[in-house]
Amino acid sequence: MSVRELVVLGTASQVPTRHRNHNGYLLRWDGEGLLFDPGEGTQRQMLRAGVAAHDLHRICVTHFHGDHSLGLAGVIQRINLDRVPHQVTAHYPESGQRFFDRLRYATAYRETVQLTEAPVAADGVLARTGGYTLEARRLSHPVESYGYRLTEPDGRRMLPDRLTAHGIEGPDVGRIQKEGSLNGVLLDDVSEVRRGQRFAFVMDTRLCDGVHALADGCDLLVIESTFLDEDERLAVEHGHLTAGQAATVARDAGVRHLVLTHFSQRYSEPAEFERQARAAGYEGELTVAHDLLRVPVPKRR
Repeated sequence: MSVRELVVLGTASQVPTRHRNHNGYLLRWDGEGLLFDPGEGTQRQMLRAGVAAHDLHRICVTHFHGDHSLGLAGVIQRINLDRVPHQVTAHYPESGQRFFDRLRYATAYRETVQLTEAPVAADGVLARTGGYTLEARRLSHPVESYGYRLTEPDGRRMLPDRLTAHGIEGPDVGRIQKEGSLNGVLLDDVSEVRRGQRFAFVMDTRLCDGVHALADGCDLLVIESTFLDEDERLAVEHGHLTAGQAATVARDAGVRHLVLTHFSQRYSEPAEFERQARAAGYEGELTVAHDLLRVPVPKRR
């Protein structure tokens, strides 16, 4: 049975706290796992969350600040220690190649796995598979940073009442799906477009075009809300978003489920992030993330 869910491994901005680990997010997408921004302690959080190295197929790093990348060394070595049998691909800003190299070879270990380096140098598509297209967009942060968006191809939903009306049944249903028409009946006459699901991951950034492009029409949006609205000046200065800004982006983009994360240690009351997000006018499903939380991708409408 296919599974599409977000596993939250850590939610802290800059430094871990007693209750929040450095960042780390695993997206399970059918048979694949995409690990985003593995901060310090990610390997241990994977153990606590029941995530194995074998679950990883891609590692996507938004930028090379430590809370988003210090866990790379441990995760990469664990992939090799466990002899993951499939290729693992790593995406990260090309300008940070020296940091990736240092983290990949931080200590001595035996390489047993094919780890493919696929750095990001500009906006655009990074990969196309049978189940999704992965693309990146530049964000606005003091160091080069990219957000990621995963889009499932659109499909077709067969309509039983229309099939019956045209006398199409049994093997003929498969034929019209494959060939596009049958005895003068077009596929469009007996089916409708099934919109592919969309997921986006937006970390350290000010408001910019990339944020809006990534969020557009998402079923599940994971987005940083480092600051509360009263500290917007600090957010702009340091290249971050407030809870209200993140929620406004989600509202305007038609996001179905909004996940707020990457919280500054200065705040101790998570409920205030939800209150400010609602005050900004976001009415969809809303989650203020905490470590080890699992968030399912919303079911298709």
